[in-house]
Amino acid sequence: MFCQWRLAGIVRALLGIGPAPVSTRRLATMNKAKLFEWLGVATAIAYSLLVASNTGFEFIGFTLLLASSLVIAILAWLGKHRGILFLQFFYAVAGIIGMVRWYNHA
Repeated sequence: MFCQWRLAGIVRALLGIGPAPVSTRRLATMNKAKLFEWLGVATAIAYSLLVASNTGFEFIGFTLLLASSLVIAILAWLGKHRGILFLQFFYAVAGIIGMVRWYNHA
């Protein structure tokens, strides 16, 4: 029930219907780990949308994939999540391959 209420509050805030469910004081005290986590998530989402859209912004998308993998790798390293760190290495390699192939193709 709490998750549904929270999601409804976020949707209302995004639509401008009601107050934001998270106070500005809480956002101001967001720690670096959360900042890295959400920065990695946001860049990964942007990467997926840019590559999937097939609109000519693939190079930017692959650059975002590389950035996302580096940010999440730092987070994984600090949190001692070795499996996630290993996965981010392959995401970074995929981003570099995508950038090289796109650049050589264009």
